[in-house]
Amino acid sequence: MALHAGKSWVNRILDYFNDSNKNKKHKRFDFSVIGGPHYASDTKFGLGLVAAGLYRTDPNDSILPPSNVSLYGDVSSVGFYMLGVRGNHIAPKGRYRIDYHLYFYSFPSEFWGIGYEMGDNDANKSDMKRWQAQAEVSFLFRVADNFYIGPMASYDYVIGKHIERPELLQGMDRHTWNVGAGVSLVYDNRDNLTNPHRGIYLNINQMFRPRFMGNDYAFSTTAFRFDAYQRLGKGTVLAEDIGANLNFGNPSWGMMAELGGTHSMRGYYEGRYRDKHSLEATVELRQHVWRRNGIVVWVGAGTIFPKFSALRSKQILPNAGVGYRWEFKKNVNVRLDYGFGKSGQSGFLFNINEAF
Repeated sequence: MALHAGKSWVNRILDYFNDSNKNKKHKRFDFSVIGGPHYASDTKFGLGLVAAGLYRTDPNDSILPPSNVSLYGDVSSVGFYMLGVRGNHIAPKGRYRIDYHLYFYSFPSEFWGIGYEMGDNDANKSDMKRWQAQAEVSFLFRVADNFYIGPMASYDYVIGKHIERPELLQGMDRHTWNVGAGVSLVYDNRDNLTNPHRGIYLNINQMFRPRFMGNDYAFSTTAFRFDAYQRLGKGTVLAEDIGANLNFGNPSWGMMAELGGTHSMRGYYEGRYRDKHSLEATVELRQHVWRRNGIVVWVGAGTIFPKFSALRSKQILPNAGVGYRWEFKKNVNVRLDYGFGKSGQSGFLFNINEAF
């Protein structure tokens, strides 16, 4: 009998995951895949697949953070599907870095209109099928320790179909596309890029989408992100995130600043609150619990507005939540979050890497 001659497929799978988070500095490219069913409040039941890779452009440099790439895909019971890739490539000695994110999705979504008052009115909730593709890349040169600057480019294509209440678009086209070019400035001294325990990350992007580049909706975007991380004790990290997305000119409905999603104001339906500008802030406590398991809790707030003179304290939206973390690879976490906000708005989220 050969029943005990080799490992069963169950044991092989267990060995695969037991080995996936070990530090494999001897491997030029460390790549692992995980997938399974999940539930989210907006996409309902689905099947997700995530592949994560870590690699070092100079295996002999133990100080240089590893580069990373993540591929993700998802399909769900409501007809949602998505495919994307994102990553950070760090050159030997950190001379330059390439940050990139490409994705597309089709989603039978919901739309409330433009502006805080429209998004805050439950009666405006209406159906729309949204298809979107986006590509964004920046090529950054190191000009000082941990300080980078360089060009960036983006492409966005948004289609709204089967719109239940087209008047909520305020006369804007259902199909829009934008090409942009700009400059990105980054200061980054984090100990690693995917699950930082200490350090600071500052990113300021200035993107221009002028009419002479073929844009029907011409506007510019100033995006600001500041993250800080401190160790408070064994296995405890305090993380802070402050972000702003400011659009000047004439952005289309699909390119406006939005609250919600997988990275900020978690628990709010992504895009329910949209306008020209957004501000948000989050404080998150991350605690390692046992082996590869951890938990997080966070509190935050955010708002949208058409111009700075229209900022109102009564329109600040609260946010809080809890999450579970499982270390899929070394410093690469699979995360399951439950966030909630104003008037019972809430949602489950499944993703890879920390929210910030």
